[in-house]
Amino acid sequence: MCVLGVCTSWRTVADGEFFCPDCGGDRNYLRRTGHRRLTVLGIPLLSRGAADPVIECSACRGHFGPDVLDHPTTVRLSAMLRDAVHTVTLAVLAAGGTSSRAVRDTAVGTVRAAGFADCSEDQLLTLLAALAADTGALSGTAEALGAGDRRPRGGLDPCGTALAIELHASLEPLTPHLAQAGRESLLFQGARIALADGSYTPAEREVLGTVGAALMLCPADTDRLLVAARTPS
Repeated sequence: MCVLGVCTSWRTVADGEFFCPDCGGDRNYLRRTGHRRLTVLGIPLLSRGAADPVIECSACRGHFGPDVLDHPTTVRLSAMLRDAVHTVTLAVLAAGGTSSRAVRDTAVGTVRAAGFADCSEDQLLTLLAALAADTGALSGTAEALGAGDRRPRGGLDPCGTALAIELHASLEPLTPHLAQAGRESLLFQGARIALADGSYTPAEREVLGTVGAALMLCPADTDRLLVAARTPS
């Protein structure tokens, strides 16, 4: 038996779901605060102050700092990625137009592959009409898929400040959690939509440049990907 030591008594103050780095997946957690005590022959005697709060995995019992909760769960990360693809698709369509059947088909296929399996051409056109009526309407449009809410059509500046803000708002929270390949894939998908009817227009290039910046890709990488997207797969 240890004659002299320090033990920590823990108290659970919250719980929830998080991505456990040790388990490598979504798990339940307990947020715990602790108090340390000096022990003699296993008997707690003198207070040694508060212990740093920890996040304890309910599966592996590992302890992590509170900042582990900054990482989204797998479910949340999937939703963020799905919504990001949807936002990039709308931005590219707003910049390049929807007169081409090839562009519309590529856009619908991209959004469906991202997780919106029921997405249709009509739904995307409806959301673009809403965006044209209100350049701030891009935020939250992913949740409106299938709602069938048509708004009056109006003018839309595809390279305007409002659209750039919406792209940054959608992509920047996701970017730190994606590897370089994942960020490049998002830009590449947008580029393939823009190229479905031919070469990039200046408006499409500007929007794709904004996407690259929001994904923290350097201009050289953005240019490289836009060139690579021209090569048939």
